[in-house]
Amino acid sequence: MAQATVSDIFRRALEMRRAEPNASYADVKSQIVSEFSGKPFPAPAFLTIPEYDNIAPEEDWTAGLPIVLRGIQTEDWAEIAHGIIISLEQVENFPKESMREDAPEKEWRNRHKGIAEAEEKNLNKWMPEDLMNLARRSSKNKL
Repeated sequence: MAQATVSDIFRRALEMRRAEPNASYADVKSQIVSEFSGKPFPAPAFLTIPEYDNIAPEEDWTAGLPIVLRGIQTEDWAEIAHGIIISLEQVENFPKESMREDAPEKEWRNRHKGIAEAEEKNLNKWMPEDLMNLARRSSKNKL
């Protein structure tokens, strides 16, 4: 049996919500517990949900991770599911209560804005022109 990561369990909770949008968080939590009980516990080294870094503020999507960690340490699937639900609730409610984090109107959330000028200055000083052009093309492709 493959060991699930915290991200795998979180994505499974999202699938459950998509499949049954009217299901309560308690229903999703109990379904997670029943699906994962008896399986190997996630490794604490992978205690993250990285795909949500640009969707919701880190303090939201990480809200339940300390509880997930406690569940891993005590080998308690109910605790792990509880932490997943806290993060799920935060991620689902953030777009409703605010705009999406990556919306253009949310310029104040642009993590690059505050360092762009210093980064440009340092790159121009230390990076050869050929590498600079390659880096610019690469960053434009990511956007």
